[in-house]
Amino acid sequence: MAIEITVPELGESVLEATVSRWLKKEGDFVNAGDVLLELETDKVNLEVGAKGSGILQKIQVPEGADVKVGNVLGIIEEKAGAQPGAEQKGSGERTEPAQPAVAETQKAEPVAAEAKQTEVTPEKEEPPARNDGQGMERQAAPQISPVAARFARDKNVDISKIAGTGNEGRVTKADVEMYLQRQETTQVGEKSAPVQEERPSQPQPSAKIAPSERLAPPDHREERTRMSRRRRTIAQRLLEASQTTAMLTTFNEIDMSIIMDIRKRHNEDFQKRYGIKLGFMSFFVKASISALKAFPQVNAQIDGEEIVFKHYYDIGMAVGSSEGLVVPVIRDADRLSFAEIEQRIKELVAKTEEGKLSVEDLRGGTFTITNGGVFGSLLSTPILNPPQVGILGLHKIEERPIALNGQVVVRPMMYVALSYDHRIVDGREAVQFLVHIKQVLEDPAWMLVGG
Repeated sequence: MAIEITVPELGESVLEATVSRWLKKEGDFVNAGDVLLELETDKVNLEVGAKGSGILQKIQVPEGADVKVGNVLGIIEEKAGAQPGAEQKGSGERTEPAQPAVAETQKAEPVAAEAKQTEVTPEKEEPPARNDGQGMERQAAPQISPVAARFARDKNVDISKIAGTGNEGRVTKADVEMYLQRQETTQVGEKSAPVQEERPSQPQPSAKIAPSERLAPPDHREERTRMSRRRRTIAQRLLEASQTTAMLTTFNEIDMSIIMDIRKRHNEDFQKRYGIKLGFMSFFVKASISALKAFPQVNAQIDGEEIVFKHYYDIGMAVGSSEGLVVPVIRDADRLSFAEIEQRIKELVAKTEEGKLSVEDLRGGTFTITNGGVFGSLLSTPILNPPQVGILGLHKIEERPIALNGQVVVRPMMYVALSYDHRIVDGREAVQFLVHIKQVLEDPAWMLVGG
């Protein structure tokens, strides 16, 4: 009996995906639940498992191809009497048990396997072995995100040589890219050294060099890489935002002295009580919700000729990842405490780094906050995330001289920017929105008496 491997439901408003890679090949025996392939959508990566046990008879869609919900990806020929976890051969031999399927939230073992495949350099000292509980010695593999593992395998990179900078030392795609850049710089330097040694000490008559020889760039100066589905979607959505909205940006600046003093005085107790640090983002989430309640049109959206006012506050947090910008959402943020907001932000950032964001994590959102200050940005104009009509941009805190009560003082200042859709948000409301946030953060008592 033939079992079709089809593209599952991909989530709200997601209709297409790209076949990222096949984990099995034609002729392999698979058990029900084994992960067969990975699909890349514009939001998350999904795994497709086998619905029954048998032989993967045919792969109908190759890696890199675009597919839609319901498309047939391949065929499994169901094998009657097959032993779970073992492929039966005609000679009576029995292969090693197949690896169990791994849930989307637990990808450690496939990652370790991919990392071991790249360990081919004999000069490197072998990592310490550990016992697997069955008398078999296995090498400890470094922690690596699924995205970084695929990228390293494609580039034939030994993961064990790379130090991770991600959460708990996890190797990220950015770490692999940085390693490749260092390797390329080293190789270029090694190739150029012998040429310098062979140059004669005496000046030689100059020879005429054709212009084409002088200007021809080395092959390694350019590289073509196919855009991922997520990057293509980001490019398309940003272009649509600039073409379909009347987007304007207004600016203000905030004296962060009081907020920084609160964090300094209470962070230690806060961390002991809740197990997490008191960050700046929870203050900005609370201040934004206060401003959204005061100016509800910034929390609305346009639907045809109607304005949809939303009386809930799902705050999107723009997070940069190796695969591109994503905006996971903090649901009902107005009902959360400072500690709950900080914990939710930490969870979403960790899931982003590890490639474990779900479609539900990214769905919806009524207003977005993006923090370019973590990268050192002093000022920027954030782009709207349609159908939302407002996005708040945060920037680097920098000590600057300001006039205060007739005197020049130095204070930690932050520029903030609000980009808004002028079709339903007027300039007056946009300016007042930022002023409201400024008032709340410079006098946090507003959070108690101002709502």
